[in-house]
Amino acid sequence: MYQFLALTSPGIEILMAQELKDLGAEQVVQKPEGVYFEASLEQAYHIVLWTRLATRVLAKIGEGPAQDKQALFTSALAIDWQSHFGAHNTFAIDFVGTNRELRNSQFGALTVKDAIVDYFVDRGDSRPNVDKHEPEIRIQARLLKQQVTFFVDFSGRSLFQRGYRFKTGAAPLKENLAAAIILRSGWLEDTSLPLLDPMCGSGTIIIEAASMALRQAPGLNRMFWGFDSWKHHQEDTWEAVRNQVKQQSQDNGEEKSFAVYGSDSDSRVLKEAERNIANAGLAQFIKVTTSDASKLVNKYGERGFMVFNPPYGERIGDLPELVDTFSSLGTLFKSRFKDWNIAIFTANVELLNLLKLASHKRYKFKNGPLDCQLATYKLDEKQFAKEAAAQEQNTSFAESAFSNRLKKNLKQLKSWLKKEQITCYRAYDADIPEYNVAVDIYNEYAVVSEYQAPSKIAPEKVAKRLQEVLFWVPKILDIPPSDVVLKTRAKQKGRNQYQRVEKKERFITVNEYGAKLKVNLWDYLDTGLFLDHRKTRQIVASMVKGKSVLNLFSYTGSVSVQAALHGAESVTTVDMSNTYLSWAQDNFELNKLSGSQYSFIQADCLTWLKESKYTFDFIFIDPPTFSNSKRMDNTFDVQRDHVELLKDAVTCLNDGGTIMFTNNKRNFKMDSEAVEQLGLKVKAMSELTRDKDFARNKHIHNSWLLTK
Repeated sequence: MYQFLALTSPGIEILMAQELKDLGAEQVVQKPEGVYFEASLEQAYHIVLWTRLATRVLAKIGEGPAQDKQALFTSALAIDWQSHFGAHNTFAIDFVGTNRELRNSQFGALTVKDAIVDYFVDRGDSRPNVDKHEPEIRIQARLLKQQVTFFVDFSGRSLFQRGYRFKTGAAPLKENLAAAIILRSGWLEDTSLPLLDPMCGSGTIIIEAASMALRQAPGLNRMFWGFDSWKHHQEDTWEAVRNQVKQQSQDNGEEKSFAVYGSDSDSRVLKEAERNIANAGLAQFIKVTTSDASKLVNKYGERGFMVFNPPYGERIGDLPELVDTFSSLGTLFKSRFKDWNIAIFTANVELLNLLKLASHKRYKFKNGPLDCQLATYKLDEKQFAKEAAAQEQNTSFAESAFSNRLKKNLKQLKSWLKKEQITCYRAYDADIPEYNVAVDIYNEYAVVSEYQAPSKIAPEKVAKRLQEVLFWVPKILDIPPSDVVLKTRAKQKGRNQYQRVEKKERFITVNEYGAKLKVNLWDYLDTGLFLDHRKTRQIVASMVKGKSVLNLFSYTGSVSVQAALHGAESVTTVDMSNTYLSWAQDNFELNKLSGSQYSFIQADCLTWLKESKYTFDFIFIDPPTFSNSKRMDNTFDVQRDHVELLKDAVTCLNDGGTIMFTNNKRNFKMDSEAVEQLGLKVKAMSELTRDKDFARNKHIHNSWLLTK
């Protein structure tokens, strides 16, 4: 008998322990790191061919003390490595675990590798070679406290891969996790009932379910096994077992009758599902169609099972649509799928609350690094008895303080927006502390920016309020949920707010007082247009006709565009970012502005200003609150350094010229006395540069006109 350790994902261990017992394993013991068992070599061959839940199976070959490097080396050197593989075989070491002396897994692996090499060399053999990518033998050393256990990787890596997958959707489940979900759903207890996955993606759940119903051995198509070069491997026994399992799988599939259905709104990923299903030889058992889950119609039967893994909203842009979908699914299930069983696997547990259903059971799993739950529901009489008739409504959220305030704000802004022909504006700005978001409108799109909640507020409350916001915004604005963009903002320093969050490379064009401006609502925390400076840009435009203009820290050049459109003699646009400088040039092209009078300079604005030989009639300066960019010689703090910055700007300002200085540092204090000593007359402008939609936020930005 050999001793083995089967590994799997957290949450699956208890299921895997039972699976191993059913497959004939003995002395099965479940522990946090996996499931230990004993088996003959013949039984172990059966297990690796049949297991659906294990990710790897390891064969124990020895153990020893490992309180420090020397003890680990000695224990590794004591293993009879020549009885397991030859010096001509390539090998690799996986090292798992740390202790007080061995605090790095790479160091542990190197120590074991050195011991193995020394073992062969000490016995007059050649030095075996390491191959980290495709070794013939893979050794795993597992360190637990002061003890190390050595294993040969018996199955090889990624045992969960079945070999049918051609291509996947955005975030496919591992097959062993899909198998665990199917087991917990209860469908295998009565496969005469239909199984439906309404968000099937590339088909992992439905393929795994059909294969399990057919009782097919999932390992039959595997081309490589960890034991292939292991000296204990018995080829004759393996071939006999494999042929036996192959015959059993064929016999199990005869005259089987069951129905599995999949649907997805993404027709492209559904084509991959069809290809995967065909590769798995299951086309006669699985039917897939393109369909939106929120409009699901029951054409499958009076009773059945629905099992699915919706997007989690980890990609933040998915969440508005998910909130809308889940808000309608509960009512849809109750009206169209009475007497069905539902199983939903998700990392976004808060979304489940939108269903307004009482779960039957919940199971905890891990999907990669994500904590997940599988929630099961029985849509039986008990489920309906728990709900009062008053709870049967089409919306998941009643009218609330947020929805009422958003409606009120829009009503107050309506005539102003129409008069000014404004299509980009702020509709809500954390007016109610419990709903700590901003809602900005860009043409037909809404951008919801979630601010970091105080630590005293429970995360589940924060999530619920955000769901409420995302539920009401598209309904009140009468736009599709897909046109709502969500951004999450923590406290940012400097230009961190400009960091990329997605890679859609998707732009729209907006109009502002005759200027066309390119904005990107999806890829960055900011969109390329600061809405709070709309009025600031108007003021600049009214002052620069026939003048030379310098725009420092220009971002995407919206101030430069307005200056050029309103008759500035020349416009110089300076920013450290090539991305934003290119964006500014695109904005000029949109407005058919070209010529040598418009220049774009990529440079550290602080250094460029100190070294500039040019002078200007009007200088616009909107620096970051703080910056420590690697491309800058020093850090910049607007409160600490604004006088020095203005001192350099004065040297580039013509007599009678004007500087507009603005920033968004909360509680910023202008050192007026020091600035006046530079020969500048100071005029506060903050009240004038805040437009109607930002009147509620006195701290959105600070502005001054400084005249030489």
